[in-house]
Amino acid sequence: MALPILVCDDSTLARKLLIRSLPAGWDVTISEATNGVEAIAAYHEGRASVMFLDLTMPGMTGFDVLDQLRREDLNTFVIIVSADIQQGARERALESGAIAFVDKPVSPEKLLPILKEYGLYE
Repeated sequence: MALPILVCDDSTLARKLLIRSLPAGWDVTISEATNGVEAIAAYHEGRASVMFLDLTMPGMTGFDVLDQLRREDLNTFVIIVSADIQQGARERALESGAIAFVDKPVSPEKLLPILKEYGLYE
């Protein structure tokens, strides 16, 4: 059964680049969200066992999504993909429940070790 993953970024280009960086042959169903509200809705619809999440989005930010997931005790693997390389942002994201923080631009070489570490890809 395909693993439902969600790519959440307000940039269409960033979403496309991330999707292209996913491992070839990975048995997944990909959904996309353009903001945090859509990301939470996708989770509730069962479309986000793994969530690739940008931090800087209008309205509900990636940090807001992490806070909402934690408040509702929701269980998903969240991988932050962000251009915000400040150490404080990285630490806050990981403390808020993200399993990893990947700097943009994303690449298969950055994603694959994380996916393997958490048993999401073999």
